[in-house]
Amino acid sequence: MKGFLFRLSTVVVLGAMTAPGVMHAQAPVIQRPTRDPHTPGYVKATQLPDGVNPPLKDGNYILGPTHNPAPEMTVREGVPRGDVYTFTMESAGSRYYPGIAREANTYPQPDPADPSKVIVSSHAAPYTRKVTVYVPKQYVRGREAPFIVGADGPDNLLFTALDNLIAQRRVPVMIAISIGSGGGDAQGSERGLEYDTMSGKYAEFVEQEVLPLVENQYKVKLTKDPDGRATMGSSSGGSCALIMAWYHPEWYHRVLTYSGTYVNQQWPVNPETPHGAWEFHERLIPNSPRKPIRIWMEVGDRDILIPRDNYHDWVLANENMARELAAKGYHYQFVFAVNARHSDRAVKQQTLPEALEYVWRGYRAGRKR
Repeated sequence: MKGFLFRLSTVVVLGAMTAPGVMHAQAPVIQRPTRDPHTPGYVKATQLPDGVNPPLKDGNYILGPTHNPAPEMTVREGVPRGDVYTFTMESAGSRYYPGIAREANTYPQPDPADPSKVIVSSHAAPYTRKVTVYVPKQYVRGREAPFIVGADGPDNLLFTALDNLIAQRRVPVMIAISIGSGGGDAQGSERGLEYDTMSGKYAEFVEQEVLPLVENQYKVKLTKDPDGRATMGSSSGGSCALIMAWYHPEWYHRVLTYSGTYVNQQWPVNPETPHGAWEFHERLIPNSPRKPIRIWMEVGDRDILIPRDNYHDWVLANENMARELAAKGYHYQFVFAVNARHSDRAVKQQTLPEALEYVWRGYRAGRKR
């Protein structure tokens, strides 16, 4: 099948020129300079002692440079371990995502007619995705349960944390649904299409095609109460988590993100949100009524910076998010992690238990809001 071309904003820089008029595709040039959390224009934040996590309170916090795993990230003897199941979904069975892929060994290239956009060559392509489901031992079959949906699954760190937190009664007895993407990354890929698109489509895919399978195959009952539903993810999976709640707050009220891609990765271009997820802090949050969303966010001091345009600084994007969430009166916690890279695993191992506890704070099953 012949490829088809899309024009979109992207994160790449010019490819190498080996002869006049000849462009060879190159991978994006990514910088990871160390950013100072006290940079002018960044939000004012509380400096924590090294190795200490934030309290369970709203606000901005600076995490020290040592990132040791929290005790809850270790499998413990005597703690009930949840059952973990995996099933697959084929693109042929999806009404929402029939499947695409970027042409092999190609990258988005600058559009000569508009330097703020690029050309991507992509084609229809089938995929198989895995969905992993965690059911805690404490779950009573047939009883309605809160749950958390995660991107880029399976997330074994999440499952271990939930084993310990549920046993300690620090979070509700919840089911976790860890959904793999349709493959690839960034513009022109199935993953990029699913996670970076500013619309309710991915949440609708989960609601209509994933959750019914989980309920039917594992005999669980998932709550319809949006206060008992959470989303989480890292990088584009993180921005996807907020996108799900933003466009469908009637389904999700709780969001947890690591190195959230609140930058312009959207593909294809949407004139309603031309700057992709950068629009969250540029326009959507400040210009919209406050939504019933509670959010925990993290970014690393060596997170991604791509110097192509003004819309690809992950640190600045998360700083802007914190500023706008505070101005609008949201319940949120923002963690700036020192000595941390993009989607830093050590930081996640240190912070995930408290992050989950913060996100689920105030939940009461069946409570009327």
